Amino acid sequence: MSIKLIVGLGNPGPKYDATRHNAGFWAVDAIADTLGGHWAEERKFKGSMARLMVDGVDLRLLRPNTFMNRSGQAVGPLAQFFKITPEEILVIHDELDLPPGRMRLKCGGGHGGHNGLKDVQAALGSADFWRLRIGIGHPGHRDAVVSYVLTSPPKDDRRLIEDVVIEIRHLAAELVHADQPALRQTINSYRPSA
Repeated sequence: MSIKLIVGLGNPGPKYDATRHNAGFWAVDAIADTLGGHWAEERKFKGSMARLMVDGVDLRLLRPNTFMNRSGQAVGPLAQFFKITPEEILVIHDELDLPPGRMRLKCGGGHGGHNGLKDVQAALGSADFWRLRIGIGHPGHRDAVVSYVLTSPPKDDRRLIEDVVIEIRHLAAELVHADQPALRQTINSYRPSA
């Protein structure tokens, strides 16, 4: 089954552009740039969307214009309108439980306290969508998480996260085949170059 919708999670507005929580936006922007997608505002879907053909797949990219914890308000209506099933959706998001410079691809699972994933899961009525998790590291204590994800990473961490985004850019066309074991192996074994 091919991926028909790739969603990058983040918060809208210049205040949040460089924050860790916007790693999903960084990645989906890189995918659009690589594949020649052009963003257009889609008010009825509360986001910006790009549409392109990749390996014969009619692929849509989405950047919700809602805040992170309301991402489902964009993803749910778009998926319903275009009859895209959860298994045909790939959500790209920041991940506290991975260090900067690492990423993981999997289908299904819990939301791990990630409010964006939680809202998407609620809107779709299913957890059976694909997730591409971009490591941002953990502040060490859960009370520090909110301020941590809403601030910019230090230069070394930013470079490691950008290395992951560059790798995602290289794999952009292959992401429509997220169910291929070789792609999962490539992503899950990725290590930044020294």
